[in-house]
Amino acid sequence: MAATFFERDTQLQTVLDQVLEATWEAFPRLARNQIAATWLVYEPPFPINTGGAISVADFWQHRPRGASYRGVELIYPASVVKLFYLVAAHEWLERDMVPATPEVERALRDMIVDSSNDATGFVIDVLTGTTSGPELPPGPFETWKIQRNIINRFLQSLQWPELATINANQKTWCDGPYGRERIFLGETYENRNLLTTEATARLLHSIVGGVAVSGARSQTMMNLMRRSLDPRALAADPENQVTGFLGAGLPLQAALWSKAGLTSKVRHDAAYIELDGYSPFQLVVFTEGAEHSQNEAILPFVMQTLLAQSEHVRNN
Repeated sequence: MAATFFERDTQLQTVLDQVLEATWEAFPRLARNQIAATWLVYEPPFPINTGGAISVADFWQHRPRGASYRGVELIYPASVVKLFYLVAAHEWLERDMVPATPEVERALRDMIVDSSNDATGFVIDVLTGTTSGPELPPGPFETWKIQRNIINRFLQSLQWPELATINANQKTWCDGPYGRERIFLGETYENRNLLTTEATARLLHSIVGGVAVSGARSQTMMNLMRRSLDPRALAADPENQVTGFLGAGLPLQAALWSKAGLTSKVRHDAAYIELDGYSPFQLVVFTEGAEHSQNEAILPFVMQTLLAQSEHVRNN
């Protein structure tokens, strides 16, 4: 098996397999090819939350223990792709490729904190120099497509094997694309966004590790991903990214950073957790299927079961 940025651990894999078996037993209509998961454990003194005190090269020499199920399967990511756009935006800002205006900062916040599709569309326009609109003639459309793929080119430049097959060049929609955006998707949506749980886990790993663009920018990104587990705060925000997602399976004293994704056909979450009695860990779970996307119990069940069975993430 090809080397990964994490150390594939047989004990963790056994636990993850047990969690998935319990999930299939609890939700028998969830097919085995309708879920994918990647789980990483950061056993102290793993270099996370260092504030940039470790070099990028040194950071990548450290490989967390992990486990994965269907971790390289390409799946429509819904709003989880916004994490990739967030990192790209901070790369552009770091290089002064775009100005750090109040509107850019507001859009980045709303894209992650509230998962705003309108904000995401604006961010993509800023990063790529493209705009939505009517169909374009062939020549200008070819130029438009080249510009729109600049985020993909940036991600490929990282030379992470996990990113080799992904696609991150589409806006996220409420009602769907029209005009040039619909043509760009392809007749059968063959150009839609696609991610894997392992690609998502590596990106999240770089943010948590403080090596996504820079230590300061990684911390800024983490601040946007912080989620409250306070039931009152969740009740006040019906579209929060905790209820029905992995965070809903955590005890209230846990600290959670995450980005969820939800459409009529998928329900996903990518989460980093710190919890007393456990080593810090991250968990990325993608689920597919119209029936399951509406089920708010599956992802919390996965998290609860993982905590119950994972003596190996306990910080003894």
